[in-house]
Amino acid sequence: MACKPPTPLHHTAATRAPAQAGPLRVAARLKGTLAALLCVGALVASPVAWGQAGAGGGADGTTISGAATYAEVQRLIANREWVLARQRLEHWLQSHDSDPQARLLLGVVLAGQGDSAGAQRLYEQLTQAYPELPEPYNNLAVLHAAAGRLPEARAALEWALRFHPDYAVAHRNLGDVYAQLALGHWQRALALQPDTPGLGARAAALRRLLHPGAAADAPQQ
Repeated sequence: MACKPPTPLHHTAATRAPAQAGPLRVAARLKGTLAALLCVGALVASPVAWGQAGAGGGADGTTISGAATYAEVQRLIANREWVLARQRLEHWLQSHDSDPQARLLLGVVLAGQGDSAGAQRLYEQLTQAYPELPEPYNNLAVLHAAAGRLPEARAALEWALRFHPDYAVAHRNLGDVYAQLALGHWQRALALQPDTPGLGARAAALRRLLHPGAAADAPQQ
């Protein structure tokens, strides 16, 4: 599949905290796409806020907080330093193996390294262990959409919104999935009934919206 990006589907790298912990904010998005998540693979990150998610010892004997670990990993992710980010997370998880934020970040790193199967397994484990967190469902939907599994992506996003109806990222991504599904159905309808009034124009308009570069790259008639 060519790496021609339609509208972006946003990949989050921060979770809402479980009930016993402080709040987390959505902190990063993956500039992937519905058609080819890993074609671009760039992340834009901002600081995570979870206070003291736990503490671990640094190599020099200093105490490292969860927030400091997340901030460091997000910086590495933003710079696409996947190997270092993975090493830092795996070290942290040795003593904080149930930390959902670190596990979510590890999923982002695995996806950035091209290990979508490993990222998917992590996200699925998080949805089972923390079904109230919408971010793992969202990131799972990103992977499904990147692989062309739009019905599965829609289902994952609907689960995210079932737990958090005000989760804006999931609403945006679900809108993108619906648009992609609509285009597929309209194209199928046109193949079956090419003379359907107005449908060709609607399909063309939606295609331009989802694939903004396609019209410029297409050969002129």
